[in-house]
Amino acid sequence: MAKDEASIGSVGVLTVATRGDQGPGEVLIKIRGGTETFLAWSEAPLPRGATVLVIDSRGARAVDVIEWEDSLGDIPRIPGLALFRR
Repeated sequence: MAKDEASIGSVGVLTVATRGDQGPGEVLIKIRGGTETFLAWSEAPLPRGATVLVIDSRGARAVDVIEWEDSLGDIPRIPGLALFRR
């Protein structure tokens, strides 16, 4: 499958926690003038609400993410989702 190069470097928020190598979560990112959801894979489990950075695309609407400190406040806001701040 072709990589979605536009998703790489995007900052998003997990709407479903990741489970490391046990399975993906789901991330909402700002992309192409809107917001879209992707399956999110990470090396270590990350909680729902974590701010993440997309570091690679697996194609087929799946991406690799790492936890990210959003110092600029650019993450998408999700109504009803309490974001975890560290």
